[in-house]
Amino acid sequence: MTTLVSMKQTQEAITLVKKRFEDQFSKTLGLTRVEAPLFVESTLGVNDHLNGTERVIRFDAIDHQVELEIVQSLAKWKRQALHTYGFAEGEGLYTLMHAIRRDEVLDATHSIHVDQWDWERIISKEARTIDSLKTTVLSIYETIRQVELEVQEQFGIEATLPKTIHFMTTQELEDSYPSLSSKERETAITKEYGAVFLMQIGGALASGEKHDGRAADYDDWSLNGDILVHHPEIGAFELSSMGIRVDRAALLSQIDTTGEHEKLEFPFHQGVLSETLPLTMGGGIGQSRMAMFLLKKRHIGEVQASVWSEETRRSYREQGVHLL
Repeated sequence: MTTLVSMKQTQEAITLVKKRFEDQFSKTLGLTRVEAPLFVESTLGVNDHLNGTERVIRFDAIDHQVELEIVQSLAKWKRQALHTYGFAEGEGLYTLMHAIRRDEVLDATHSIHVDQWDWERIISKEARTIDSLKTTVLSIYETIRQVELEVQEQFGIEATLPKTIHFMTTQELEDSYPSLSSKERETAITKEYGAVFLMQIGGALASGEKHDGRAADYDDWSLNGDILVHHPEIGAFELSSMGIRVDRAALLSQIDTTGEHEKLEFPFHQGVLSETLPLTMGGGIGQSRMAMFLLKKRHIGEVQASVWSEETRRSYREQGVHLL
């Protein structure tokens, strides 16, 4: 697997990947860049609670009466921002999101520090379809491929992504590999196709198990998915999670499934139920994940400055890999 050895040259390549992708993806989707918060008020209900088990980092401030939370993602905040900023149907925004996830289990692709391009676009009721979702996925995937080709030209790192991305539901994946775990299935299917958009994540499958957890109050579980690619040493490698967001019916149905009815009292959820907030599609695209994959790195710490145990650093150092 060809990659860059020099840490200085790696930094130059990271800059190219992030700049080129941001420029092309925002232009393709017609998105306006906006500023985003690092923390939000706990009482607003706009923080992403992920699978519902992760501990949010909360703190107080000397000149603020309401408890604050470090964001875990901006899935709900972006939808509120589209309404507040006066965006119209067909328009969208993106931002450079930085979050802290204290309970993230660290490995080669996961860090406590999450950095991604978070984006959201207003859609019509008629656009809440699988076809609309797939069309957007194809646009994002083609942008990733174009940046990969530029990395190959500039730094000599071989482009490996296939020309097309394969679409599959989590139920179809379970049916294909019933004896494997969710992650093993993802590795098997990405090894076969190279790039897969795995759809319908969050609800229970025929086996009674979930493929993966998703919060009940942002993605519509029937209209979402992950862009997965194959990393030769890691296996399935997630670059993006995205989807069409819940409308009133989907929110009520999914909240009934999880039993989190108390969330419906938050201002954000009231905005969805009253249909004050616009219908949207959105997602997050990992910045360090993108750089790691396109530069053929073995650990996210090669492209992101974060904290790693000394044991992890030593283990990778012995393999000639230096973490930032």
